[in-house]
Amino acid sequence: MPLRVAVGEATRALEAAGVSSPRVDAELLAAHVLGEPRSKLPMIPLVDPPVVARLRELAARRATREPLQHILGTAVLGPVEVAVGPGVFVPRPETELLLEWGLGALRDVPKPTVLDLCTGSGALALAFAASRPDATVHALEADTTALSWAKRNIDTHVAAGGRPVVLHHADVRWSNLLIDLEAAVDLVVCNPPYVPDGTALPPEVTEWDPPDAVFGGPDGTEIIAAVVGTATGLLRHGASLAIEHDDTQGDSVPALLRRRRTLSDVVEHADLNGRPRFVTARRVPARAGARLPGGRS
Repeated sequence: MPLRVAVGEATRALEAAGVSSPRVDAELLAAHVLGEPRSKLPMIPLVDPPVVARLRELAARRATREPLQHILGTAVLGPVEVAVGPGVFVPRPETELLLEWGLGALRDVPKPTVLDLCTGSGALALAFAASRPDATVHALEADTTALSWAKRNIDTHVAAGGRPVVLHHADVRWSNLLIDLEAAVDLVVCNPPYVPDGTALPPEVTEWDPPDAVFGGPDGTEIIAAVVGTATGLLRHGASLAIEHDDTQGDSVPALLRRRRTLSDVVEHADLNGRPRFVTARRVPARAGARLPGGRS
């Protein structure tokens, strides 16, 4: 059968099921079955019956609204590809904007210390580790299932020659968290659970992503508030913070940060569709002559 016909058949099935990007998903499934990059599909005119059967099988799974990343077994964030599946939040492309901003904030920082809170699969922490091999990267996760995914991905990264990421099993709401990192982190990033409870979401989210990784309380800011409190104590003076949030929180989350006298330069950032997506801030620089932890001034 011509590959274009098989892909067209899969596209129509996904479109009928309400999948938001049916053609793209069909092509990615075909590329997965063939073991080739999606860009090479136009150079493959014909495929054998087993390939068609396998593509139909995977398209049928996707038509049930099983996430594409679960079917492929991986998700991509910036320079890294991580394993994902049941029990862990699937990284979204929007988080690449936060990654890009964070790398820019570290541009003139030699050997930075980076902390990724609510790390989930570990994708964001690993993206920083891959982009800045001179960095010391820490990642924190409370959920044991997600933690196992993060450990698996970190181990794979290290086995491929990447620098280790220090993984912590802890909750951002705990007091006295990561005392050893107090006032020692150059960048804190976080993609926390931020969706307001009761929000209607696609089946890929409601039926597959862990609820505790998605929903953040009545207004969605319960975990964000804890992240702000934790991050403020861990940042070096003058260091940076970036937190992803819901597109309904473009005013409320920046306001949460502005209430902290220890934070300054609070800026809201939009995604590629112009919707509020993440907020950044800096810890207020130390006053001249002030003593900092570890004898720094």
